[in-house]
Formats: sequence, C-alpha cells, structure tokens
Amino acid sequence: MDQATQHESKVSRRLTEKTAPEVCDLIYLPRLAGFNAAFPYLTEINEAHLLMLHGRRLVSTTVAQKLASAILQMDRDGPEKVTLDPQREDAYFNYEAHLISLTEPDIGGRLHTARSRNDILATIDRLVARDQVIALLDSIGSLRQTVLERAAQHIDTVMPGYTHLQPAQPITYGFYLAGIAQALERDSHRLAQAYDRINLSPLGAGAFAGTPFAIDREETARLLGFPGVIDNTLDAVASRDFIFEIMAALTLLATTWSRIAQDYFVWSTDEFGLIHFPDSVAGTSSIMPQKKNPVVLEYLKGRAGKVLGLFTGAMASLKGTNFSHTGDANRESIAGFPEMILECQYGLELLKLVIHSAEPRKDEMLNRARRNFCSATDLADALVSEADISFRQAHHIVGAVVREAMDDHRNADEITAEMVNRAALNQTGTRTMLSSETVLASLDPLHSVKKRERGGPAPASVNSTIEHGLDTLRCNKQQNESRRNTLAESRMLRRQQTTKLAQS
Repeated sequence: MDQATQHESKVSRRLTEKTAPEVCDLIYLPRLAGFNAAFPYLTEINEAHLLMLHGRRLVSTTVAQKLASAILQMDRDGPEKVTLDPQREDAYFNYEAHLISLTEPDIGGRLHTARSRNDILATIDRLVARDQVIALLDSIGSLRQTVLERAAQHIDTVMPGYTHLQPAQPITYGFYLAGIAQALERDSHRLAQAYDRINLSPLGAGAFAGTPFAIDREETARLLGFPGVIDNTLDAVASRDFIFEIMAALTLLATTWSRIAQDYFVWSTDEFGLIHFPDSVAGTSSIMPQKKNPVVLEYLKGRAGKVLGLFTGAMASLKGTNFSHTGDANRESIAGFPEMILECQYGLELLKLVIHSAEPRKDEMLNRARRNFCSATDLADALVSEADISFRQAHHIVGAVVREAMDDHRNADEITAEMVNRAALNQTGTRTMLSSETVLASLDPLHSVKKRERGGPAPASVNSTIEHGLDTLRCNKQQNESRRNTLAESRMLRRQQTTKLAQS
C-alpha cells in the first residue's frame, strides 16, 4: 500500500480511506450548512485560546503573532472565503484547514494545543445559547410591554369569564391580559435563570479529561465574557442540559401562547362574537366568499405543537446516551434547537400582533355577562351575607333559581327577588327576604367586578398588577441590557488584545 493510499483521510492518519459519499452527503454536508453561523463563534474561541496560550508561554510570540494575523484576516474575509469540504467532517476542521493555509502546518496546527473539538463544540453551544436567550428575553419583554399597555386600556371592559368554556364569573378584558402578562413574566424568569447556568466556560476541558498543559481556564473564560468555568472537565463536555433547560422553558412558553390563541380563536367566532380582528390578520376561503379565517391563531396553535415535538425529540435522543461526549448526546439531541429558537421568535412576534390588533366588542361583552348567569355566585354570596345561611344552602337556592329562569327562557338580568325568596323557602324551609335592589345589584356584572379587589378584576387591583408588571419589566430590560453590554465589552477587549498581538 503506497503512502498516498494510506493517507486518503483529510483529517486523520488513523483512517486510511476517504469518508463514504453517503456519510458526506447525509451527515457532514448538512452540518456544514451551519458553518456561517458557527464561524464568528469559532473566531471568538480561537482568539481567546490564542491569547491564553501566549500568556502562558505555550506558544512563542512569533507563532502567536502569525496566528493572530491569520485569525483576523479570516474574520475580515468572512466565512465565504473558506472552502467547505465534507471530507473534513465539520466546521472546525474546515476552519482549521483554512487557517493553516494562511500560515503553515507547523504554525496553524499549534493553535489546537491543549484543546479538543469536544470542548470547542461545548463552548460554541454555550456562546450561541447565551446570545439566543438574550434575544428571546428582548422579544418576550416587547410582548409583555404590549400586553400590559393593552390591559391598562381595558381595565373597565367587563366581559364574561369562562371555566370549562362555560360562563363562570364576570371579569374584565384588562384583568385577562394582566394575567397573561404575569404568565409571560414567569417565562422570562425561567430563561433568565437558565442564562446563569449557561454562562460558564467549558473551554480547556479538552476531550473530557482535561489537559496536562499549564493552561489558564479562568483567563479564557474571562476573555469570552464568562464569569467562571465548569470545574469538572467531564461534565463540561458531556452536558447540554443548559440547552434542554432553554428548550423546556420555550415549550412552556409555546404552551402558554397556544392557550391564549385558543381563547381568541373561540372569542372571535360568530357564535361568541366577543373579539374582532382586522382583516390584515385574517385569511379567506378559495370557495366561500363570506369567510374570514383566523390564520394567525391557527398558526400559533399548530407551531406550539411543533415546539413540543422538538423538545420531546431532543430528550428522546439524549436519554439513552453515555455521560460523555457522543454525537447523539451532543449533536443530534440538540439538532432541533435552532429551529425551536426560530419558531419561538416567530411565535412571540405573531402573538404580539394578535394582542395589539384584537379589539373587544365592549357592548356585546357586557350584554353577554348580564344575560348568561355568570353573576350567579354573587347572588349566592348575597344570600350568605344578608340571609345568614350557609354557602352550600345558598348554592342550592341559586341553582334552583337559575334552573327556573332557564326553563322560562329568562336571562339572568330577568331574575326577580320573588324568584329567589321562593326558591329559598322551597330549598331550606326558611323564608328569606332579599330586596329587589339587592338581587339586581348582585346580578350586575359591573358591581360584581368592582367588589373583587384582592387580586381580582376590580380596577384598583388590576391597576396594581399592571404597575408591578411594568416595574418588573423595566428591571428585566435593564438586566438584559447589562448582559448584552458585558458580552460586547468582552468582545471589544478580546479583539483589541488580538490586534495588538498581531501587530507585535
């Protein structure tokens, strides 16, 4: 066997054959499609690693100067200048090959001292996740702002509240939106907490057992804007739970937006008629000219299922893997992460559009709340307060009243004091004398809403929720801006040091 045949692999002298075309076409080429996205992160890691190697005298100043110049040239030229070859497997080997072509094998190859693709990949994943979480927090923050502003506009917009999709109790549209804002606030907090666990450096862990070279892991962490390192080098390369934590948080977020979309989906039907959407967010039918279809709401509900599927697939891929670096654990299991991020960014933008454009039909909301017995609980409460009977007895009395009204085809606002007092006598054997004024007040949804002040739909309560939500949102935005500024400062300082080294 001649020398050329022995060395047909472009990345290993252990492998004596070219990679099979099927492997190149079906595994490596699809991975290389993400090269442009990975390129700036590889550059950041190479800058940090080089500065550390030079600082620890693991490479000479002459070698470091040439490497720094080549890295900066690659960054100026951009990823388009790198010839991508699936025979080189992945982004890292293709990047390295181009770097070596700009220097020479003995120079370019020295940058890989004291590291592995494993810790490089783990670091890229954390750098990407860090940036994505910051962007997601911005998007959720913008959505929360819209929701809270709309809530403030509709504090007095009374509507029926529903449980089991049946009329339950009067609320306001502002109260509903304030509740959504609180749920979205928790979604933000989950991502912010995940950020703290993302924001640790695995660089320097090597393949998984560390390195005998006298590297400074804290220095590369600092250069990359990480406040610390993952101490155990096996855990540093074996674990992607920081990504799964994000995916779990986004699955909860998507579930929330799907439930909101379902509410609007029902409320905007002709049968409910509580919410109106402008034509700009609707579709139509190819055959039925009267149709106005809620395409955005259907998209949101459908894509929430896709987000859930991506998370489920990721966990299914992970669960049977070894606690070490493997392709299925650290590549295939997170392959759907970029798609999930994109779906969630789209979902947040579209939900913001829905909240902003949805217009409550105020008169219909109030009339529906007056007619559909959702104030029945208030009538039971009045019996407890004024007739001094147990709530369970009051429940039976009002249930009988509602039954009589329905049998007589009466609406809730047509219930009389006589009906209530007669039902009380029939149900308990005790005569009560609620006044007509008390019955009318109890069945008035406006009166019902104003009484519910402890976290309920009363205007003062909703105002308090909104004010707290806006204060928290301002704080969250400042925290996220601080994260962004920290990373921008570390990039600037790292680039300054790399440029200085290149010019030395």
